[in-house]
Amino acid sequence: MIGIINYRMGNLRSVQKAFETLGVQAVILSSPQQAGEVDRLVLPGVGAFADGMKYLNEMGFSDAIRDFISTGRPFLGICLGMQLLFEGSQEDAISAGELVDGLAVFRGHVLRFQGDQYGPGMLKVPHMGWNTLQWQRDDPLLAGLDQDCAVYFVHSYYPQPVEYQGEDCTSAIARHGLDFCASLWRGNVWATQFHPEKSQRVGLKMLSNFSEV
Repeated sequence: MIGIINYRMGNLRSVQKAFETLGVQAVILSSPQQAGEVDRLVLPGVGAFADGMKYLNEMGFSDAIRDFISTGRPFLGICLGMQLLFEGSQEDAISAGELVDGLAVFRGHVLRFQGDQYGPGMLKVPHMGWNTLQWQRDDPLLAGLDQDCAVYFVHSYYPQPVEYQGEDCTSAIARHGLDFCASLWRGNVWATQFHPEKSQRVGLKMLSNFSEV
């Protein structure tokens, strides 16, 4: 059974409905204790980084997520749920050069797309709509999908992972002014900057893959 974390920051029903379309049982979790009762765990998310961390901490999900991952059971972060896995984010930082602390499951930070970096009107922020993925390595989440398949993004910030013990966790990139990490995988943890639940056939295939890893 798959658990979907309810921390007041996500389109929970959309994610649950996508799994149900696949015939996969998925339940919405309202307390961290419930995380210990599921086989797989999903952290979705729409909204601001600081609010996400505030609610995860207040509701006790931060430790529950780390504990769940430590058991080796499959974990998936989606959009904001991906960003929260990093050490920190520029989003909501009080001043330049500071970061809002994240869960620190992955090394690296979450940065803002700089729309004026490429000239006036050259880069739209937020990055919204369909974009293609380019595989960087084999990833069970992406199995059975074509190179350059399209998925749906809605975000103004992107993760910038740091190699850990010589390993790059990035499994696919997309381009929006620059190449950025669109999906990652290390051990039993997967995450996507895009929304599989909004990515039609391609996204459903990824969720199906996750339900079987």
